Amino acid sequence: MTHDHDLVLRPTPAQTEAALNPPPGRNGGDLVVETLAGLGATTVFGLPGQHALGMFDALRRSDLQYVGLRVENNAAFAADAYGRITGEAAPLLLSTGPGALTSLAALQEAAAASAPVLAIGSQVPTAGLGGGRHGYLHELPDQAASFRGVVKSVHTVRTPSQIPSAIAAAWKSALTAPHGPVWVEIPQDVLLAETMLPQVTAMDATPDELPPRPELTALAAHLLANAARPAIIAGGGVVRADASGKLRQLAERIQAPVVTTPGGKGAFPWTHPLSLQSWLEDRHTTDFLEDADVLLVVGSGLGELSSNYHTFKPRGRVIQIEADLGKLESNHPGLGIHADARLALQALLETVRPREDATAPGRVRALLAKVAARIAAQELTLEQQVLTAVRRALPADSPSFWDMTILAYWAWSAFDAKGPNLLHSAQGAGGLGYGFPAALGAAVADPTRPVLAVSGDGGALYSVAELATARQYDLDVTWLIVDDGGYGILREYMTDAFGEPTATELTRPDYVALAESFGVPGVRTTPETLERDLAKALVTPGPSVVVLPALLRMFAPTHVNGDS
Repeated sequence: MTHDHDLVLRPTPAQTEAALNPPPGRNGGDLVVETLAGLGATTVFGLPGQHALGMFDALRRSDLQYVGLRVENNAAFAADAYGRITGEAAPLLLSTGPGALTSLAALQEAAAASAPVLAIGSQVPTAGLGGGRHGYLHELPDQAASFRGVVKSVHTVRTPSQIPSAIAAAWKSALTAPHGPVWVEIPQDVLLAETMLPQVTAMDATPDELPPRPELTALAAHLLANAARPAIIAGGGVVRADASGKLRQLAERIQAPVVTTPGGKGAFPWTHPLSLQSWLEDRHTTDFLEDADVLLVVGSGLGELSSNYHTFKPRGRVIQIEADLGKLESNHPGLGIHADARLALQALLETVRPREDATAPGRVRALLAKVAARIAAQELTLEQQVLTAVRRALPADSPSFWDMTILAYWAWSAFDAKGPNLLHSAQGAGGLGYGFPAALGAAVADPTRPVLAVSGDGGALYSVAELATARQYDLDVTWLIVDDGGYGILREYMTDAFGEPTATELTRPDYVALAESFGVPGVRTTPETLERDLAKALVTPGPSVVVLPALLRMFAPTHVNGDS
């Protein structure tokens, strides 16, 4: 009688020969790059450093494409975008201490947005591990401790033979729902140690599936089919699970209006009769969702931005589908279904009865008319003109990456992404400097489409060094910099709160001249010529910079005192 656990994969004669006679001159760094290639990686991002040279030298002997950025945080942003666009784990190679720590802000964004980044950093020699103070360059008492509160999992290697299994475990962790960044650290001496281990060829790190429990989806289907006024909030989990098609089928079957969160942009068609678009920062939308007797929340934790700054108080039954266990019922009690969005929506489609409701499209139109009237009353013509120009200039299938800037805040609510996985921003963790390096990573992931980056002048100053990267690799990224001479949104916040701003005004360079000094074409535009100049830059191969001097304002918030 044969049991599954008795089955083993027997090596072929060629594999046996290769194992007996591995190529000479290999070290721990070769095990790193061989493992990555064996797992399916084709591209790595990073920045070399003294302790990590074993990994970087091994790249020379591999077929992996290396994309080097100028700042570790920017390299992590690029890997984040590569992971979002491809759905693959994006390898990020870093050095010990300052190099590793410089990536933390970007890894926090990847964690908040569930982007699969596989960060591999070096460590001091093995003798320095464990908290002793040996005086090694870059030494920390516990480097991994700096990452544990940021990444999804931490993996420490102490011998060469541990490298393939540790990286495979990290890869699996990064790609198991919810996706996220992971951290692997390997001491310098382990990376440099000669190895006679066979070449790494057969790696299996298939991510675990996260299906819903059938009794929960059965109850959810019953509640939705019998609801009088169902509604759906679609978050980033729908996009990451590639579940937008199933979301649309479900919404149409039960005639439920759908609103998307900033992270869920494009998860539901913008002009669909059931689309509430993305106006979550609006009291009319909040009221509409509060009036739903059954509210299905898919792939969102209903955090600050997705709940109109925690002013949203649902009165009906909440059903929450979420892959991140910690987000289930974390803000609102309800029927929590711990599952991947795609698998849960498929289970609902197989179970739920169709529901007829001829009033739903009319209620959607009435809500959007109220929102439009509220914005129209605020005399924000310039802001809407600029956002419209960007939408018209950007090809419908091109991805865009937005820094934390006023135009991005507008885009969260008012920009038609034209499809899932096309609009990305730093709204997860809210750090500056995301837009341009992330766009570079996206251009590496898919060089067939031009990519747009949008920054304010404050955020742009975090990323100007990467103009060299854009030029070196001739990446097809157009960088729109909205120059208002400072940290515009903070200027607004401080003026509203204290009557005047402090520490928000910036001396800034001539961005056109700066771009040209890197060999990148630059142009200064106006709101009237923005569409033309941006469209021209986007259809011209290679990197370019478009600078728009403009003072933009935010629409009035409705979460402060319930204004409508």
